[in-house]
Amino acid sequence: MSARERILDAAADIMRRHGVARATTKEIAKAAGYSEALLYKHFRDKEELMLRVLRERMPAFVSKGVPGEGTVEENLVAVVLGGVYFYQQSFPMMASMAAQPRLMAASREALRKYDAGPHEPVAALTRYLDAERDLGRIAAAADTRAVAALLMGACFQQGFLRYYSVGADGPPPPEPDARDLVRPVLAELLP
Repeated sequence: MSARERILDAAADIMRRHGVARATTKEIAKAAGYSEALLYKHFRDKEELMLRVLRERMPAFVSKGVPGEGTVEENLVAVVLGGVYFYQQSFPMMASMAAQPRLMAASREALRKYDAGPHEPVAALTRYLDAERDLGRIAAAADTRAVAALLMGACFQQGFLRYYSVGADGPPPPEPDARDLVRPVLAELLP
């Protein structure tokens, strides 16, 4: 395993257990078995490291929908399954940022540098739905942005409830639960 991968693994573990605020680059480097200087050879700053943890060590979800492949319903179920699990696992990280206004402001500003943040899942799902609309697989009049916002909001809420009930490391959500979240928006989407 490369140094970069070990650092990401250590960062993910520490950020999940202690939150972003208490995860220092020094602690992460030590847990990975490296110096802090080596950590900075792979990552520009703590914010880039946090972003890479979110992108590479948490369940992916929006990218699971491939326009024109499978059915729209199956793709959305996969997105929701991944989304709920992502939020379930990342909740401790997000909560620690939100609980500290200065850290939240710094994180918000830092993530702007990387064109990232909590708006991105809604934007990515909207792009997927727009591509499906362009292929004629969803209704031309469908409000793709609203559907994406509703589904991602449901994922966030269900992820929190799963975090509360089974913890960040609990099992992923069952597929029937994801289907129940997708079913109401299909009427808006299908031609």
